Amino acid sequence: MSDTPKSQPPAPNPDGSTIERKPSWLKVPLPGGEAYAKLKSLTRGRKLNTVCEEARCPNIGECWKGDHATMTLMVLGDECTRNCRFCAVRTVAKAAAPDPDEPQNVGVAVGEMNLGYVVITSVDRDDLHDGGAGHYGECITAIREHSSRTVIETLIPDYVGDNMRILMSSAPDVLAHNVEVVPRLQRRMRDSRCSFEQSIETLKDAKVHHPEVFTKSSLMVGIGETEEEVRDAMTLLREADVDFLTIGQYLRPTPNHAPVKNWVTPEQFLEHEKLGRDMGFSYVASSPLVRSSYKAGEFFAARLVRERRAQSNAPEL
Repeated sequence: MSDTPKSQPPAPNPDGSTIERKPSWLKVPLPGGEAYAKLKSLTRGRKLNTVCEEARCPNIGECWKGDHATMTLMVLGDECTRNCRFCAVRTVAKAAAPDPDEPQNVGVAVGEMNLGYVVITSVDRDDLHDGGAGHYGECITAIREHSSRTVIETLIPDYVGDNMRILMSSAPDVLAHNVEVVPRLQRRMRDSRCSFEQSIETLKDAKVHHPEVFTKSSLMVGIGETEEEVRDAMTLLREADVDFLTIGQYLRPTPNHAPVKNWVTPEQFLEHEKLGRDMGFSYVASSPLVRSSYKAGEFFAARLVRERRAQSNAPEL
């Protein structure tokens, strides 16, 4: 692998700026249909936020359709105390207090939607004494009360120590935390309170408190990283015993966010996927429209979780 990304740069304007005209492989149909409308109505009725909508995910039409719908619910409000340059969520110094009814609303809604797999994520809440870890745990408990079959993934902030212990006491099936970008680009893209090293510590700490949990992380590309930097970041994640990895193209939410530097080709994403498999990740999803919450990856994770559940419930010989 060379150090030059096999990618297409955005087209130049006469003034030297770039036009972020998406290549053909990034175009998706608009969401719609009966299942999509039903899920949207249920989330509205329960006053729930979804990352699918808040982050303007291009895959919402795929994930919210059919009998095997998947969804990423965002708890602890829709205001974040950190200011990352890739994220569309609004930033504040102090957000509104968590809704005490939210855990039950989440549990009931997941039961009503009959979701086989749900991701619970949140904004960063540095203004709360535990970062919101206790609220997270209550959501997991409520989902298990109303939908025991549902596999639960938590996509969390950079918890460590007591906050991680609080969260892991509720025993999520999959613990996800995103490093987001390669180490060199952390300061360019993430809030100054974040770091690649802190994220690695978070992923390691999860297995300290719950060795059986599957861990997962995600990388965005197309921000000017080299192939060598992607490979090095993947190596660090694998050394941290991360099980699942997703890699996708960064898409600029608004003109106020960090620009796209290059369009990484589908062929290069396939090379990243092969490299990840060779490194020993249990699952790698790598393509332009892959996001941390990715339907095919969730099906794979759900199968592993259910196999493990079946083994733990098997009678002793």
